[in-house]
Amino acid sequence: MPRPFRFGVNLLDAAPAGEWRAKCRRAEELGYDVILVPDHLGWVAPFPALVAAAQATRRPRLGTFVLNAGFSNPALLAREVATTDALTDGRLELGLGTGYVREEHERAGLPWGSPGERVDELRHTVEELERLLASPDHRPQPVQRPRIPLLIGANGDRMLRLTAEHADIAAFTGARPAPGSAGGLIPLTAAELDERVALYRKSAAGRAEPAELNLLIQLVAVTDDPEPVLRPLLERHPRLSLEEALALPIVLVGSLEQIVGRVLAQRERFGFSYLTVLEPYMEAFAPVLEALRGR
Repeated sequence: MPRPFRFGVNLLDAAPAGEWRAKCRRAEELGYDVILVPDHLGWVAPFPALVAAAQATRRPRLGTFVLNAGFSNPALLAREVATTDALTDGRLELGLGTGYVREEHERAGLPWGSPGERVDELRHTVEELERLLASPDHRPQPVQRPRIPLLIGANGDRMLRLTAEHADIAAFTGARPAPGSAGGLIPLTAAELDERVALYRKSAAGRAEPAELNLLIQLVAVTDDPEPVLRPLLERHPRLSLEEALALPIVLVGSLEQIVGRVLAQRERFGFSYLTVLEPYMEAFAPVLEALRGR
């Protein structure tokens, strides 16, 4: 049997307290299972935002999507994670990644390093967090036992192997860094994503419990006229045809029936039962969520 769907929304924009609480309550009203926040300079700060989201809602779980490992010392991060888990009544899901925007590290005065060094740093962070948060001597203590669920965002070979080894939730970016770009991404085709998922599954073959598989959706529109919606994407990636853009796994554009069918087909093909949408598409995706609830 396929794993039941879960749906998350990644809230990107900081807001005064009342507005922040209102949009968190709106996400809950629409039926989202997880309220998430990213970790980029100039955007909302993750942990206080999640604590505020917990105060405004009752049902959704709360997650980081994803923390940049290079921004935090593991011992200090363990304190933040445990405190946030306690203040959210054990609703936290911890998402980690290497970061992919060099300019943010430079603005923060932090080393960027090579891709291999960033993966090494993430591995160290993951292993230290596991050690610290599992210790009965760590203060403060997290609420969730045996551990806070761990999500790792991955695409490269070493990252997928690390994810297979440690993560409860394997989050596929559905894109790869653009060569020479400061944070730009190139979407993966379905065939390329097949290869990434296959590598992950091979690496995870010895797991006692299978991980939940997540995909970040970059564009959602319920429409019978997809071309105007996809025009900006086609302008950024001129080698894509309209048909190729519509077939990208991270794009859900079409009629409600077509999108629901796409989501079901992608769960069957790739195993993605947990989908995350970006804040600008929270309302647009809601009818899809409703149609798939409980499936």
